[in-house]
Order: sequence, then structure tokens, then C-alpha cells
Amino acid sequence: MAKRARELVAEGKPVISLALGQPDFASPPEALAGAVAEVEAGRTGYPPLAGQKALLEAVADKFRQENGLQVPLSRLMVANGGKQLIFNAFMATLNEGDEVIVPAPYWVSYPLIAGMFGGKPVIVPSREEDGFRPDPQKIRQAITSRTRWLVLNFPNNPTGAILERADLEALAEVLREAPHVMVMCDEIYEHLVFDGQQALSLLQVAPDLAERVLIVNGVSKAYAMTGWRVGFACGPEPLISAMLKVQGNATSGICTLAQGGAAAALRSGSAGIKKMCATYQRRRDQVVARLRQIPGLTCALPQGAFYAYPGLAALMGKTTPAGRKLQNDEDFAEALLEEAWLATVPGSAFGLGPHLRLSFAASDEDLQEGCERLANFVASLS
Repeated sequence: MAKRARELVAEGKPVISLALGQPDFASPPEALAGAVAEVEAGRTGYPPLAGQKALLEAVADKFRQENGLQVPLSRLMVANGGKQLIFNAFMATLNEGDEVIVPAPYWVSYPLIAGMFGGKPVIVPSREEDGFRPDPQKIRQAITSRTRWLVLNFPNNPTGAILERADLEALAEVLREAPHVMVMCDEIYEHLVFDGQQALSLLQVAPDLAERVLIVNGVSKAYAMTGWRVGFACGPEPLISAMLKVQGNATSGICTLAQGGAAAALRSGSAGIKKMCATYQRRRDQVVARLRQIPGLTCALPQGAFYAYPGLAALMGKTTPAGRKLQNDEDFAEALLEEAWLATVPGSAFGLGPHLRLSFAASDEDLQEGCERLANFVASLS
């Protein structure tokens, strides 16, 4: 879809893209200054594998101040973005046939990376009417003797769902019944939450699970630093040690300049994050209100991240003005791009359709025009 959108743009077509999950803000000036300071101090050699001490200390302070977790540096590591941490963890732990439970909708890379190492993704669908929160009983039923991991990504990409304390407590009870299961908590959207809510970490609710929980986070989303490629993880020392062995034989330590910038961003305070959240919340309200006005669409209210995930079930089977029969959300997204010049991502890519993912990390003008193109496209169906 992204490739075709780029081709259409190259052909001069007026494509608007609401497909990319990237903040449309600049990286904080503190991060830029932190990177320059690394250069000026001459710290441009090979970095420590686990991360520079200044960054690890900033990460430890973040967990203490924001999550109430006392974390020694030996339980921390940094990597080239959150994706490398997921890769490291699965490569270090999965054997052929090990199962990884992934609630759907999910970020596309979890099952793909698990499958690279012989893991078997076990998909547990959630429901729009439940706010896309996983049902603990369905998670319990999915656990077998081969289950190695449960993946929890909240605030969620692609739905913006969050887990409340009661949700986490119920999941913790399930996990206590299955002591062989590790938990990967991808909290990369932790700070991007709306309506005065807070995204809780599983360990804040169930500290007794600390030896089984890997927290994956980073500076990409909250600090608009996607291109810096800095992720960090907190987990049991044996797991972190194994993940470092993987990383040591793959990429080694990450760029010193990026580490200096990330450390400075983590210590820069929350003013920039609050500004972003206020903007995203305003955009969310406008986008969801418009989507709910379009006949045939449903749309749960995202509580975090910067995505809307409207449902398309009532539109399946219809035909576009160009004669395309819409059998699934891939057909819908392709037709929307080819006939209305609006790029989105079909929900089936995230394991649950028929839906679309629309990013509201875009300009107000593009969001308004994009929603109107979607409304006009739906109105044209027969």
C-alpha cells in the first residue's frame, strides 16, 4: 500500500496519506543539544553494549519517577529502537514450536518476528464493543504447555485502546496460574493518552511478576524521535543478559550521539509531551466525530496513541464507481487509494478486519480533507 501511494505521488496524483505511524512534531531541542554534546566531548567510539551509563541512569530515573519501579542498571539495556528489543527477546528465548500469544489487533511485527525463530503465533481476537481490550478468559484458554510469551501492547497500535487497572489485575491472575509464561509489555505509546487517563504498567499492578515481565519502551513516539532509533528495555537479569548476547553478535551498541540525545530528552520534562497529547486529543475528537457521521462506519474512541480504527463490516459486498467489488478491507483500502487518493492501512494487516487504521499524526488540513475523501468514497458505493 505504501509503495503504491508513493508511485501515485510520483505520477502527480494528490494523495493524502494517513497511513504512517510517525509523530508530526520536531524532536525536542534538548535531544539535539544532547547529541551535539556527545560530539563535542569526543564520545564517538564504540559504545558499551548495554548502553551508555548516562542513558541507563536516565531510563532508571524514568521508571522510578513515572512508574514507581526501582530498577537497577543490570536489568536495563538499550537497542536500535523497540523493534530490535523484540527481536532480541524472541531470538534469545524461542525454540521451534514455542507459542506466542498475541491479542488482535496487533502491531504487525510481533507474529512475524516470532515466526522467524520457529515460534507459533497464537492470535486471540478482541472486540470493538469491548474497546479492543483482551478478554482474560480467552487468554487463559489460549495458554498451553508450549506457551512462551504473552504480548501486551497498550496503549495499542492500531486501536488506541488502553488497559485499566481492573484489566491488568485480571490478566495478572491468569498469569499467576501459568508461571512458565513470560510477558512482553510494549509501552512505546505510554505517554500518549487522553482525557486525563494514565497508562499503567503491568508491574505497577502486579510487582510479583517482575521476574517474568519484559517492558519495551523508547523515545520514538513520546519525544518524536523515530529516526534516532533508541529503544530501552527493563527485564529480569537472565533475560537481559541473553538479549545482550544476541545484540552483541548483531549490531553491538547503538549510536553514541543518539544515546546522548535520548538521555537529554528523558530528562527534559513533560512539557513537550503534554503539548503533543493536547494536539493529538483535539485531532482525535475531530476525526472520530467525522468518522461516526459516515453511514456504514463504526469507530471506537481511541484512548491513546494516535490512530483511529473504524470498522467497515456494513460496507463489505458493495461496489465502487470503478466497478471494484469490496470483499474485504484490503479491497477497500486499495480502492480508497486508487479512486479517492487517500492512503490508509487495512485492518487485516493487524490481524482483525474489516477495519482501517488512520493515523491522526497529520496536519489538521490533511485530516479534514482525508475524512471528507473517505466520506465521499463511502457515499459513492452501491
